[in-house]
Amino acid sequence: MDFRGKKYERGSNWSDPEVVELLQLWADEAVQVELESCLRNQHVFNRIAEVLREKGIHRTGDQCREKIKKMKLEYRRLKDNAKAPRGGRGWKFYDVMDRVLNSRPALPYALGGGVMAQQVLQGAMVESYHHRHHQFAASALPFGHAQHPELMEIKCEEVNSDEHCLTPEPPAALSYQQGSPEEREMERAFLERAQDDSPISRVEVPIETSVSPSGFSESNMASSSRMQNVVPRPGFSALHRLRKKRKGQRVKDPLDDLLLKTLTSQRAMEERFLQMEERRFQRDLDVEERRMQLEQRRFELEREHEYRMFNVFAQMLSILKQSHSGSSSSITMPRGLDFSQALSEMTSLGGGDLQELRARPLAERRVDMHGFCHPGDFQRSPYLSARGNVVNIFRGSTEEGYKAYHADKYDEDKNPNGIINFGTSENKLCFDLMSKRLTQTDMNLMEPPLLQYPDWKGHMFLREEVARFLTYYCKAPAPLKAENVIVLNGCGSLFSALATVLCDPGEAVLIATPFYGGITRSIFLYGNVKLVYAYLDSKITGTSTRPFQLTVEKLEKALQDARAEGITVRALILLNPQNPLGDIYSLSELRDYLEFAKRHELHVIVDEIYMLSVFDESATFHSVLGMDRLPDPQRTHVMWGISKDFAVSGIRFGTLYTENQDVANAVASLCYFHGVCGPVQHKVAQLLRDRDWINQVYLRANHARLKAAHTYVTDELKTLGVPFLNRNAGFFVWIDFRKESYCSQATFLPISSFLSQLLYFRVP
Repeated sequence: MDFRGKKYERGSNWSDPEVVELLQLWADEAVQVELESCLRNQHVFNRIAEVLREKGIHRTGDQCREKIKKMKLEYRRLKDNAKAPRGGRGWKFYDVMDRVLNSRPALPYALGGGVMAQQVLQGAMVESYHHRHHQFAASALPFGHAQHPELMEIKCEEVNSDEHCLTPEPPAALSYQQGSPEEREMERAFLERAQDDSPISRVEVPIETSVSPSGFSESNMASSSRMQNVVPRPGFSALHRLRKKRKGQRVKDPLDDLLLKTLTSQRAMEERFLQMEERRFQRDLDVEERRMQLEQRRFELEREHEYRMFNVFAQMLSILKQSHSGSSSSITMPRGLDFSQALSEMTSLGGGDLQELRARPLAERRVDMHGFCHPGDFQRSPYLSARGNVVNIFRGSTEEGYKAYHADKYDEDKNPNGIINFGTSENKLCFDLMSKRLTQTDMNLMEPPLLQYPDWKGHMFLREEVARFLTYYCKAPAPLKAENVIVLNGCGSLFSALATVLCDPGEAVLIATPFYGGITRSIFLYGNVKLVYAYLDSKITGTSTRPFQLTVEKLEKALQDARAEGITVRALILLNPQNPLGDIYSLSELRDYLEFAKRHELHVIVDEIYMLSVFDESATFHSVLGMDRLPDPQRTHVMWGISKDFAVSGIRFGTLYTENQDVANAVASLCYFHGVCGPVQHKVAQLLRDRDWINQVYLRANHARLKAAHTYVTDELKTLGVPFLNRNAGFFVWIDFRKESYCSQATFLPISSFLSQLLYFRVP
């Protein structure tokens, strides 16, 4: 059988004669020199295998190399453990391996109870063989070196397999048990009986011997195998059972347990890896499906946005044409008007820079719905009144991005491709603190007064708590009175109520721009009140000491321009801290603004909803309520709410403090439509009462998180090279995009295009 092309098999066992032949060839000096002198030795073992096949031992080169490797490991283990053979009782191949690996002279093995003896190796048959085959012995080795004259003398014992010979010897604590004296006596008896009854002691077996190139006699191999085969079966079975029993008494090697655990862990890790791959594949499929759905939704939103923008532009064009011609007749948008035509006409009427816009008459500047003071100008839907159509159009033009945001909110896990809302000033940094505080036991109270109709100004316990709260945090010189406190469902409702009770339809309120856009809607939808702008410069001009500084001169100019146009201005709105600039007014500035309002008999509506959101210790907030004396207390009205400072914009709560009881009673009448439910009033009162938690826990964490968020955004803007206004209050950063191509002109159309781009990139 030809093994030349057969792959190495680890399960093949070697008999002692085969091992002797292999060692005799491997121990040759020429073979050792060649093995030491080359990096790859496969060809050497292939030639050893060829010699073994000529002698009838069919092994491959891989098998020979693996056998030598295992024997070298066994030798090193015995040598390292100081367990070299003593008196011939150790490993039978130790001396041969030691001579080869340590270049020692060959030592004859001692005789002792083996199946093969030294006399047999040196008998007459060996001499006769050497005499007849001397030339073959000299030329059989393919390595070009004569065989060592000494014969390798090895004591061979009967073994079950090659693996038994190479099993690492366990330490003393794990050695084999020798058995009882009775067992040893029984084994000796079986061996003596096997030798006496064996036919090999009485029969002469003719053997045709031959000697291998290593000097080992085939007669030895034949006699060894025949002696194993002719031993009587009963004695062999009993001896085998004894050895099997003794083998079972060996203590299990701890390395076996370690190997088993390693393989088990590897299998578990592979199964875990396959499961993770399957989940990842399924997650990728879900993400792709979600992406397709979002893409389809985005396409639909774009089409809807284009349609709405067309309607808005067309209606704005009608307003501009009406204002430009001075006609008061009702104008309807002609059917079939081309969209590009509407844009070109809008550009012709609304183009130009900021200075050109300021130079126009005030009536021509108002392209932001302030011209809707005549509801009869529009008749779009047969199901709505003229005022209803205006309200409907107003909502469509101002809440496009907000509506899209609520339809597709961003979520890191559930909707990573959703819309991120950059246009709404909302504190989302302290939800953990507020949710924990609002769910404590003192918040859960349900009594009959809370479930019944309250005083429209608010429950007295809440108004008293608000008065104490504002006295403390506004640093009022004297305790504020609860009867001057009115509670509504948010500051937007307060703006709407104050505009309604302070102004007649068509009149105006003065405000510095830029400002919070929600004020326009709040004062217009109910009261049909306009806004008059005091423009702030982005650069330091005149008496200004900082960009976007509000001065009395700018207020005076805006007021005089409005009166020159025949517009009646009834009030002044101050945002402190300013939204969206983040400016904080000083006490002297506040006093100047109030003195200006007193000279012109203007009501002052002061919105201080961000008074606790000043996150930089270097900045100091000053409340109007903290001034020693108000120039005109009867026309000064202060607003505050919990939406911003306490990060609960979903809880609609706002409060107004005014010393004018006529204004208070008029606003209280509208509280019937804007009241706060009893359980919410109780929760707010408990929250404002917990002064220790507010100062020690909430405000510290809120200010730190606001400062970290502001630093992160401004650092990114600095990296991108985008200019911005650096202030220390609020949730906003005023950014200058004018250097970008899509916002290079301060006109309505480029800004609208820029907002459309923000919506397209899902960051309105």
